Amino acid sequence: MTNTTDLPQSTALKWGWVAFAFGLVAFHMGLIFSGLVPNLISRPLHLAVILPWIFLFGQSGRRLWAGMAFCAIGMGSAIWVAWNANALSDQYGFLETNAQVWIAFALLGVVIEAARRAIGWPLPLVALLSLAYALWGSHIPGEFGHSGLPLRSFLGTMTIAEGGIWGSLTAVSVGVVSIFVIFGAVLNAGEAGQGFMNVAAAAAGRLRGGAAKVSVISSALFGSISGSASANVASTGAITLPAMTRLGYPKRLAAGVEAVASSGGQIMPPLMGAGAFVMVELTGTPYTQIMGAALLPAILYFWAVWVGINAYATRFDLRGIDEKDRPAPRDVIITSAFFMVPFTILLLGMFWRGLTPQYAASIAIFAGVGLLFFNGKLTFDLHHGLQRFADALLNASKQVAMIAAIIFCASIVIGVLGVTGLGVKITSVILAGSGGMLWASLLLTALACLILGMEVPTTAAYVICVSVAGPALMQLGLAPLQAHLFVFWFALLSTITPPVCGAVFIASGMIEENWIKVALTAMALGLGLYLIPLGMVTWPAIIALTSNPMGAITAFVALGFGLWALSHAVIARMGLGRKAFYAIIGSLAIFGPALI
Repeated sequence: MTNTTDLPQSTALKWGWVAFAFGLVAFHMGLIFSGLVPNLISRPLHLAVILPWIFLFGQSGRRLWAGMAFCAIGMGSAIWVAWNANALSDQYGFLETNAQVWIAFALLGVVIEAARRAIGWPLPLVALLSLAYALWGSHIPGEFGHSGLPLRSFLGTMTIAEGGIWGSLTAVSVGVVSIFVIFGAVLNAGEAGQGFMNVAAAAAGRLRGGAAKVSVISSALFGSISGSASANVASTGAITLPAMTRLGYPKRLAAGVEAVASSGGQIMPPLMGAGAFVMVELTGTPYTQIMGAALLPAILYFWAVWVGINAYATRFDLRGIDEKDRPAPRDVIITSAFFMVPFTILLLGMFWRGLTPQYAASIAIFAGVGLLFFNGKLTFDLHHGLQRFADALLNASKQVAMIAAIIFCASIVIGVLGVTGLGVKITSVILAGSGGMLWASLLLTALACLILGMEVPTTAAYVICVSVAGPALMQLGLAPLQAHLFVFWFALLSTITPPVCGAVFIASGMIEENWIKVALTAMALGLGLYLIPLGMVTWPAIIALTSNPMGAITAFVALGFGLWALSHAVIARMGLGRKAFYAIIGSLAIFGPALI
């Protein structure tokens, strides 16, 4: 968690950033309550308010001076677009003057540099290659070339129309992702995190392998609001990893449990990660329906981890948490209210009052802010509450800025795919390479997601993969939501799969264990991450809970049994004959419908 003490030492500068953070939060929440704001105003202003957090916050020396230049250019260009929105809309994506051309180049350059500073080079390099293809792809012979794009039309489409950096992905960042990031930051700043831990400890602490199971439950709860595997490991792992070590758990197992459990947060309703909100825009599916589709697969994922812990318990002495270390019932009830009240307001707003997710979340934010001024004993504390409120504002602003930087940069790639027709061409290659066979296309898509996910965050990997592979999967018979969920799940693989596995790196570093040992353990525990997306294809009813509850429950039972059997085959100590038997019946339970 960012703390105001982490800011530069000048008191004026500290609270200046807090004030600016308040402005960012007020701007995004104001968009929800103020009604319809033109896209060419709200989206450029979104870019303008996030740039200081990328280029200036926490910077010093040459990096700060360069950041000031980029920030000034980017904010000036974005505000110019917003100020001239009415006139630019009449240009229909064509730049009329040389000055507009330079502004377009400036916007694209600032967006790419912002993403580089936020997440490193890989995604910006993909964006640069995309721009190079758009500008010079006409010189490429064969089917992968294009007929050429007039410079002013292409740049106009990317920077003054809604086909590039101001496109539909940015709409998700402005109107939905930002609000839920703010919601999560408010909950994390208060007692909600401790409430998650207390509920998990009370529910599973006394069981065999209880410390590991507390990690699973708390990570599922915390991850549903953080949407980040890395943040989840760092926060819940700070409590669960020492607890497991103290009880004698092998270090590789403790770190593997935390990495796998934390990775599941991005697929766990009600909030999930930013990718879920992007899915709303790309599929046109209401968020409540995506929540319903994601719920049973997410439960299956954590069930598979739970089963894996039980299987490891046959190999190691995995004790539960001592009674003296478990929270008192009164503490569980009180601290659980700090997340239950905002969650209840959110869910009632969406499902009972029929509010949009972002409007319901905005109301829940106010409840969460009010709870910041109470501690775990329900005592009002104004000073501590203001400190928490400041922390929430700073964390929210930093997270909104990072996600926005990713989405703006990914929007360049998506814009080029659409303008040049490259996405259609890549889809054709996938269809040809797979010979028109669905399972071959699924394998190619899964590999693409894994490779891309090694270098870019889950949301960016999902967006790019689904843009090029999604149409191919749908042409081969998958429903749109089925194809998107398949890609989204496989985009998560890189959190626990070598050679680049962020959640494993963090967990192994925190517990000082060899990361390769942790990764192998995590892959065994995270078997569901590899198999459940395939189960969505063989048992499509698993994502149809709202429309076909009986079919969904049948699929849930079959897949749950299959994951149980395969987890035992992979992890538990038993003879080769029994392992083969468990592997066969588990595979039949998961893949049987595809063989009929």
